[in-house]
Amino acid sequence: MLFKSLAIASALSLTTTVLASDTDTNNNVDNLIRIPIKKISNHEVVATHLKRERDALLAALNSSHDAPALLRGGSSSSFGSPSFPTQVLDARYASRGPFVGMTSVDVGEGKSENVIIKDYSNAQYYGEVMIGTPPQKFTVVFDTGSSNLWVPKVNCQNCGYWFIHGGKNKFDNSQSTSYKADGSDFHIQYGSGDVQGYFSVDTVTLADDIVITDQKFAEVSNAGGLGVGYIMGQFDGILGLGFEGLSLGGAKTVFKNAIDQKVVAQPVFAFSLGDNADGELTLGGYDDSKFKGDITWIPLSEPKYWQIDIEDITAGSYSSGTTNGIVDSGTSLITGPSTSIIKIALSVGAMPNIMGQYTIDCAKVPNLPDLEFKINGQVWKVPGKDLVIESAGTCLFAMMGMDIPTGPQWILGDVFMRKFYTIFDYENQKVGLAEPN
Repeated sequence: MLFKSLAIASALSLTTTVLASDTDTNNNVDNLIRIPIKKISNHEVVATHLKRERDALLAALNSSHDAPALLRGGSSSSFGSPSFPTQVLDARYASRGPFVGMTSVDVGEGKSENVIIKDYSNAQYYGEVMIGTPPQKFTVVFDTGSSNLWVPKVNCQNCGYWFIHGGKNKFDNSQSTSYKADGSDFHIQYGSGDVQGYFSVDTVTLADDIVITDQKFAEVSNAGGLGVGYIMGQFDGILGLGFEGLSLGGAKTVFKNAIDQKVVAQPVFAFSLGDNADGELTLGGYDDSKFKGDITWIPLSEPKYWQIDIEDITAGSYSSGTTNGIVDSGTSLITGPSTSIIKIALSVGAMPNIMGQYTIDCAKVPNLPDLEFKINGQVWKVPGKDLVIESAGTCLFAMMGMDIPTGPQWILGDVFMRKFYTIFDYENQKVGLAEPN
């Protein structure tokens, strides 16, 4: 989970999830590795959000010793007041929902690093990976905001139940002839608790026959820190596509190993995320058929993350001025400083709930202003109508406040990436954006 050091519990609450369909190799003459990903319906995203909201309200009401005054009998009209966002973002609630927190983690070689830590209830796009010999199949979030690969192990605690999506797939190292013990601890502190396990080494297979040997990954023995979002989510683990500077335990990333072992043609990968349709992750290059016009290349300002400089972000009368952000496939929303998101949300009539998430009257959606990002002198626009996730008369506002004191200011998640063909050049440390077909 990588971005690490801030608990972005923000990503689990929605789940616009995308499940990978059966992996389709498609390793044709263009030498590209294609991994299909399938999008989960808005209905499921909204249903998951509403359940988490109910649970959070019940938890707050049952914790009267530290609950905000408005939840201890304050007027319900407080929910419509401009002061409500400040109350719901009370730091005391960082452990109960999709909020931000700080933690220090071991990144190998005796170094400690503050990193952004996410829970993944909002993760939208999933694909398949196989580990071991013979291969054991897992559904993972392909996450450019983190750098480790982890999956649950057999007998993992808090790792799902058979009656929810059929349960989680769990790694059994005793069934793999290529397994090698490592044994060093894997430990991440989330806002809601710990995720614990240990590192192992084994073969990883992508797209049926792209084999990466001696990959260090984590077997998770207790995923309680991810809370209900992980239990309800349709993914088993995470495959990080960030840089090694964020990797816990000094583990080389899967993609870096793929480059070094020469199983990909180029040190490049790309995402095509479907708008209410399936998507595709391409490894070893990018697919010319997925976009039109030229690619705009943007150099990274911080090569630990896929972080870029942003000249301005505007929505209606709001303007951010010079800032920065990371392009993150593992976060479904667009996040920014809480003060900025509050201004934008209140200006369009979106109202916050106890989890820091906003909803908006669906009748207002046609009049939402576009969200525009000025990057490298060019404006990249997310239309206002695409800033909501709608189902059954409920409209979730796809922006959320997240304060990251020593990290990136904005996270350009799937809501942004869906509008553009997005290319990640690992070797030259740059991101490419193009208009999709």
